[in-house]
Amino acid sequence: MQTETMSFEAWQERFATDAACAEEIARRRWPEGFRCAYCGHARGWYYATRRLYECARCHRQTSITAGTVFHGSRVPLRKWFWALYWAGSDKGSISALRLSKLIGVSWRSAYGILRKLRVAMAHRDSLYRLTDLVEVDDAYVGANKTGKAGRGGGRTPVLVAIGQHEGKPGFVAIEALPSLAKPYIVDFAKRRLQPGAITHTDAFPSLAGLAVGSEHIAKITPDEWLPWVHIVISNLKRFLLGTYHGAVRPHRLQEYLDEFVYRFNRRFWESQIPNRLLSLCVDHRPVDLRGT
Repeated sequence: MQTETMSFEAWQERFATDAACAEEIARRRWPEGFRCAYCGHARGWYYATRRLYECARCHRQTSITAGTVFHGSRVPLRKWFWALYWAGSDKGSISALRLSKLIGVSWRSAYGILRKLRVAMAHRDSLYRLTDLVEVDDAYVGANKTGKAGRGGGRTPVLVAIGQHEGKPGFVAIEALPSLAKPYIVDFAKRRLQPGAITHTDAFPSLAGLAVGSEHIAKITPDEWLPWVHIVISNLKRFLLGTYHGAVRPHRLQEYLDEFVYRFNRRFWESQIPNRLLSLCVDHRPVDLRGT
């Protein structure tokens, strides 16, 4: 689905006030007009100063941001909208420190915005299943841990899968795993691969777990057997090094992988990502970061 593209100047001008942002959220929530979530009535009164609707029948009130990613945030909506643009348009991702300077909020607020966006990104892409021919390989990210020998050197193992259709790369799925033990590979295959898919891998024994519900073909061969997945792994490592200098904590790694996947899967619509992120924030349930 094609969405509107806009320069930052036009975006900032259009969403220069919290009121304009609230109106846009309401338009996307109720494209055919307000409808009460409690009684289904299609008429209500809008209170702009409080940014809520009151149902004309049951008189229950509904906040514009309730039930969205914006819910409960103390960051002004216009700064949220500017953050969406910067986070969506910066091809190599954006750090919380840089975002905080661009939109004029604290580092903690900018970091919270980015984390909420990554959660929403992950949920959206978790709906997809890789089909047809799928290349799968493992990688290790992060710095080597002192005294850790052997495969990976104590770094975090990551499983990367990319679909291939008519020789061209399609969607990608990437997950950080506790280890590359077969049970984790089987779980990945059940959630990420469409039944009947054909998987190509190297001959690493644990990857045989991909045979659950799919045809698994393993070969010890050069890069021509797995051309696209190796390119994705290379791009992923540059993504982590370029913006975050590789300093990603293991318990936060999946969030950054989710962001990379979201961007990669929309690489042909890069200019539309800010608008897509806005729709995603409106459609997605609130994200609670407490205790995480």
